Amino acid sequence: MKVKYNEKDKLLLLQITEEIDHHVAERIRTRADFEIQKYIPKKVVLDFNNVTFMDSAGIGMLIGRYKMVTMFGGSINMINVKPNIKKVFEMAGILKLIPIIEDIGGEEDGKCI
Repeated sequence: MKVKYNEKDKLLLLQITEEIDHHVAERIRTRADFEIQKYIPKKVVLDFNNVTFMDSAGIGMLIGRYKMVTMFGGSINMINVKPNIKKVFEMAGILKLIPIIEDIGGEEDGKCI
């Protein structure tokens, strides 16, 4: 996972660079928690550009990060979600909590790019 933080905008970008299964979800969870607690961002964006597979462990990881970010008063969004991953999010109800946006500065889109 690659991490970028924009201090001016208090924006934390988490670029997921691998498929999300049980083992990877744990590593992402640990690293994301560290970065969120380090920066206390106002907005977290999860970039799924390189993700083509995700299992239920990924859903749990997302819900946990949603709870943490909102606990600190921030918001969380997703970007570059592939159609097959979006379908998993729709079935799990994740899009009701974490919307997909078109670009980092954009509004909620509700559509997969």
